[in-house]
Amino acid sequence: GTDYFDASNLEVTTVDVGNPTANVVLASARAVFNIRFNDLHSGASLSDWLRGHAQAVEAETGVATGMKQVGSISVALTKERHEELLRQATVARIFDVDVHEISPTEVKARYPHLNVSDVVGAVALPLDGQCDPANIAMALAKGARMRGAKVLEGVKVTRVTEVSDAKGRRVTGVDYVTEDGPGHIAADVVINCGGMWGRDLAEQAGVTLPLHACEHFYLITEPVEGLGHLPVLRVPDECAYYKSDAGKMMIGAFEPKAKPWGMKGIREDFEFDTLPEDWDHFMPILEHAMHRMPLFQTSGIHTFFNGPESFTPDDRYYLGEAPEVKGYWVAAGYNSIGIVS
Repeated sequence: GTDYFDASNLEVTTVDVGNPTANVVLASARAVFNIRFNDLHSGASLSDWLRGHAQAVEAETGVATGMKQVGSISVALTKERHEELLRQATVARIFDVDVHEISPTEVKARYPHLNVSDVVGAVALPLDGQCDPANIAMALAKGARMRGAKVLEGVKVTRVTEVSDAKGRRVTGVDYVTEDGPGHIAADVVINCGGMWGRDLAEQAGVTLPLHACEHFYLITEPVEGLGHLPVLRVPDECAYYKSDAGKMMIGAFEPKAKPWGMKGIREDFEFDTLPEDWDHFMPILEHAMHRMPLFQTSGIHTFFNGPESFTPDDRYYLGEAPEVKGYWVAAGYNSIGIVS
């Protein structure tokens, strides 16, 4: 079980214009689901990998990952949604995911603050949980360094270099620039993990990477007395997810009509900043939340966050070698749930 950062037979260099945690801290829901209902196979495989390796990574590096298996619940507000959840649960069992149906009464017992008056049914996944995305990124980086990899921060990749021969195009490395000037790293494999910057970087090499940044919102209440540790909750009919965090309640949303961001490009000095609040846009989600969980009617607001995340047309991430150039790999477009995947 050391494959998560084994660089013993490879020369691995990770370069980041900021730091490895910048893009995972602010906008991450910090939830780990065993399945992504819209992408059961790959979602189950990757989240199972993270859940299975988190303790080993923590033990080897000494960096806490914050992994807690609090479980998750997905509730249906219509007969059709309930049927969908049950069908997806059946498929999930093929991948040995522990998932079972629970009644609205059982949902209420596990989530006392939840209004279940219009809940038709639900499914529960007891092995789902929460984690600390920043610490996981730091733990993986530390572990990789321990195995011989190099992690360079404050390095901007300007171009992926390549050659063409009788066998076609293949990468030869990357050009970069730092405060000390330009440089080059030779490589047979380059992985574009550029997130919302990844599309423009890929375009330079003629690689198609369909993704775009959208504004992503979540809200965290002030501390709620007696809240305790609750399962992560998904309410797909209201486009919302909930989780308890250090005695506070969080609601995030993937609203049906998202707000695209960066239509004219992303400014040079942008690393990962918050965007202006937009209460008008988020209010329909919050109104549903006040009905679904009445504590949102009385609890103060600790944080209202808006930040950009990259999204793909079909909500599935890109992971694999690009067909245009041999050795050009992509790991991007994780639709604001990268740590989930």
